[in-house]
Amino acid sequence: MRTQTTSYVARLFAGDLSAFGGPTTDEGVAGHIRAEQMSLVLGYSVGIMLANACNAIVLAIALWQTPDRIIALIWAGVVASGAIMFGLQSRAARRITKPQFVSRRAMHRLVRNAFVLGSAWGIVPAAFFTDASTGGQLVITCLCSGMLAGGALAFATIPIAAIAFTAPIFVGIAICLGRNGDLAFALIAFLVVVYGSVLIRGVFVNSFSFTRRVMRQIEAERTVRLDPLTHLPNRVAFNETLEAALKRLALSGEEFAVLLLDLDRFKEVNDKFGHPAGDEFLVEVANRLRRCTRAAEHVARVGGDEFALVMANLARPEDALDVAERFVAAFIEPFRIEGRQIVGATSVGIVLAPRDGTTPLDVMKNVDAALYRAKKAGPGTVRFFEEADDRVSRDRKALQSDLAGAIARDELFLVFQPFLDLDENRITGFEALLRWQHPERGLVSPSEFIPIAEETGLIHEIGEWVIRRACATVAQWPDEIRVAVNFSAAQFHNSGILQIIVQALSEAKLAPHRLEIEITESMLLSKYGSAEPVLNALLELGVTVALDDFGTGFSSLTYLRKLPFSRIKIDQSFIRDMLVQPDCAAIVKSVISLARDLRIAVVAEGVETAGQLDYLRQISCDEVQGYLISRPVSADGVLALLETKKLRRTFAA
Repeated sequence: MRTQTTSYVARLFAGDLSAFGGPTTDEGVAGHIRAEQMSLVLGYSVGIMLANACNAIVLAIALWQTPDRIIALIWAGVVASGAIMFGLQSRAARRITKPQFVSRRAMHRLVRNAFVLGSAWGIVPAAFFTDASTGGQLVITCLCSGMLAGGALAFATIPIAAIAFTAPIFVGIAICLGRNGDLAFALIAFLVVVYGSVLIRGVFVNSFSFTRRVMRQIEAERTVRLDPLTHLPNRVAFNETLEAALKRLALSGEEFAVLLLDLDRFKEVNDKFGHPAGDEFLVEVANRLRRCTRAAEHVARVGGDEFALVMANLARPEDALDVAERFVAAFIEPFRIEGRQIVGATSVGIVLAPRDGTTPLDVMKNVDAALYRAKKAGPGTVRFFEEADDRVSRDRKALQSDLAGAIARDELFLVFQPFLDLDENRITGFEALLRWQHPERGLVSPSEFIPIAEETGLIHEIGEWVIRRACATVAQWPDEIRVAVNFSAAQFHNSGILQIIVQALSEAKLAPHRLEIEITESMLLSKYGSAEPVLNALLELGVTVALDDFGTGFSSLTYLRKLPFSRIKIDQSFIRDMLVQPDCAAIVKSVISLARDLRIAVVAEGVETAGQLDYLRQISCDEVQGYLISRPVSADGVLALLETKKLRRTFAA
């Protein structure tokens, strides 16, 4: 019972209309309503405070000839100076961007101030009316009536503040009138009660209407600013919050931080368990992130698996770090999704304004750079923005810009690494590997530019160029030699990929069986439904398909059974350790045996020693690839490699 009473009092003095039987709202909506109420009060406050100061001076003049003039002068000085000071503060506050959330404590202060000011005016009729002249009494009557009306107007949307302001004045009037039994004073008392009731009723009617209107507005805005899946603010809402924080920074110097989060294993969840499970995972993540922030701050979902937070009124950088570490810690406990336990992780980038930027573009560019460095450091890492991040970001954008014209400038080229058939001890084909010779940077690693190409969509243009160039090149080689081309997920799920392959084969007059498409298992998992028809179409065309990096994914055996692969490539991590780790040797041997039963050829990647080659020959591996056989060579080097007899002698059993 005591808890309920305490809760009711807290709601009452926070201006919550549910305390008066009005609509009930959650704290987020209530804070937004309080912000709208406070904005209106601040809008009236300058005029009201000037009126208070003017009224206090008028009262002092009216009571100058009375015995109470010294007390009246002191009272007027205190009220006038307080009103002017509060008016100046209100004027400064109005210049700052209107907050989106006002706490209960702030509303408590408003109600307290309203009561203090009302009490100051409640003293007037009780202390000065009796000894005042007729003219002075008339002035007091007018001033009290005006303050009642002005208070009701100023606090028209906050009943508890209106009551706090007007109640002391009514009490003062009651004390004044109660001292005199004159019928005229009784009539005045009656009128005061009537007018006061009308004023307070008007305040309640207006405040109820105002609150419902704000609630409807919030609901309408939520459809535009709310992420439908997680019910967090979306990118639109986040951008507005960031703009507001930057305005406050410019006007009042209020510093803030922006935190950007990326889920490190979200793609794995989507790939392994499907999109419904991925959606449920995002919802659970959103619920945990909500609990890591203050009531006035809201994490926003700004991308598929990206979340962001604007931390307003930042006192010290450590506060932002504390919140970031809470975000990371929120992922320690596994997520329970569809009856499974899923381990998640997040990386966090942090920028501090104004140190790291004073425009939306700078802030977001720098926090993205900080996040990029955090992700490179590993899951669960937090990184503040550093100047070096900006250089990395600029370098990455410059690389992206240069990559867009690399084909036109003839900067891309292919090198070829051979496959060696262990039964016949001859080269049966080559894997085409893309390289980029930058005019200023020199040779750029594929690990640098391929992710950029995938992010920007350039991978489609580059991938088409690779297919056409590889087909045109292999057409000049002996008919028994094939070429293997790596595909990214974006290419593989491009609806026009079959047409591109058909055109490339036709232009090069190349038999389809001489082209092999290499795909990794991770490409298939996220869009499994579209993989089988495309692979079947390739096989019907006569193109062969190889599953690269076999053994590193989630469901390799399932895909061998479901999808029509011609060849699998055992990941080099198993080949590298198979002579020193018995479990790796057992895996390699089992894969080769399984593939033979399924009538699928096997290629061992990363063969670098004669011992590895001998072991693979003993367990009947079909083909090998690696530096022991040959490093990647140019197209001209391929013909030289095919013509030499050295390979046959070197790798003979």
